[in-house]
Amino acid sequence: MPLMGLNHISRLCKSVEASIDFYTKLLGFVLVERPPAFESFTGAWLYNYGVGIHLVQKQEQGQHSHVDPSPEKLEPMDNHISFQCEDMEAIEERLKERKIEYLKRTVDGEEGSAVDQLFFKDPDGFMIEICNCENLKLVPAGPPGWIRPPRGRRSPPVLSDHPGILRSRPAPGFSLSV
Repeated sequence: MPLMGLNHISRLCKSVEASIDFYTKLLGFVLVERPPAFESFTGAWLYNYGVGIHLVQKQEQGQHSHVDPSPEKLEPMDNHISFQCEDMEAIEERLKERKIEYLKRTVDGEEGSAVDQLFFKDPDGFMIEICNCENLKLVPAGPPGWIRPPRGRRSPPVLSDHPGILRSRPAPGFSLSV
């Protein structure tokens, strides 16, 4: 397959503004411009860590979310998206500062490779996991070659003259025109 990696997730939101605040201030995503073709509906695009989050404003009728928004139902086996983290304590501190209910657990892996996990919900009740899963080894269950690590074009180039923005280099054979 010519797949390269996860590009984005899309979330239907009760309030795009509340979700922007949550994902930017708690998880460090950056608001990026949406192409003009997507301006026909209220929404926002966020990006960081090689993945995008597309937020779409929920309309009163016709769009349903089958999510339990109550924080007391933090079930790790529910549908969720997981983000790799290099400082679990920093995320836990942010959750405490923002008074966000969370579930913390450690799963013991093989050969003493424990995985720490934090589970919590965004403003619309979507489950998020933060983990240090790099402690686990990926061992193909089938023939060798099934796992394809990302190559040079993993992340899109970032176009900005802002001094606080890190710019990625375009992949070989990819040109940028401004």
